[in-house]
Amino acid sequence: MSKGQRVQRMFDAIAGRYDLMNRVMTLGQDQKWRRFVVEKAGDPGHGRMLDLATGTGDIAALIRRSRPEAMVVGTDFSRNMLREAKRRFPEAIISWQACDANHLPFAHNVFEAVTFGYLLRNVDDSLAVLKEVYRVLRPGGRVVCLDTTPPARNLLYPFVRLYLRFGIPLLGRLIASDEAAYSYLTGSTMGFYSAEALAGLFIQAGFADVGYKKFMVGTIGVHWGRKVVA
Repeated sequence: MSKGQRVQRMFDAIAGRYDLMNRVMTLGQDQKWRRFVVEKAGDPGHGRMLDLATGTGDIAALIRRSRPEAMVVGTDFSRNMLREAKRRFPEAIISWQACDANHLPFAHNVFEAVTFGYLLRNVDDSLAVLKEVYRVLRPGGRVVCLDTTPPARNLLYPFVRLYLRFGIPLLGRLIASDEAAYSYLTGSTMGFYSAEALAGLFIQAGFADVGYKKFMVGTIGVHWGRKVVA
């Protein structure tokens, strides 16, 4: 079984408690990061915006509310997550679709912006996914990525590592009844690209004006970039 299949099954299993866990383990800060993602994505007017790995739909719904003229597409490879998204936002005019971020079912140059949260940490080849995102963006279009990033080795590092290694899996067991899933999620954070290295991948994929901002004592990063105008 590939990493993608394992992750898909994991997210299918935790979909029902995913939002509550996000609120608790981020101390309620996750919505602030999502608002920042939508802000950095810009306003496409009547254009199209794609939210990959939409999960239970928070970013897609924020886009819908703040960019009412845009056509919003929310995709995920976990059908249980998509069911939760539809249940949470039944009135939102969003096209929910199941798809694999490695092979997007969209033509070249169709989206004004592409956003995604906690996607790249969970794929086999982050660079390949970024190249797919580049392909479907219009020239000048923006990409914005929210993901975890390994904490810096400073005075706070021992405490942050303790929380990631023991605190979050414990919360996963108590709230989501799935300690293993959240042990994976925290382990994948420690083994993921640093914010600086991930910015380098964006540049390697072809994006210009790449930047990033860290949150939550350096364990969360929001990266952004722009497709070069041909």
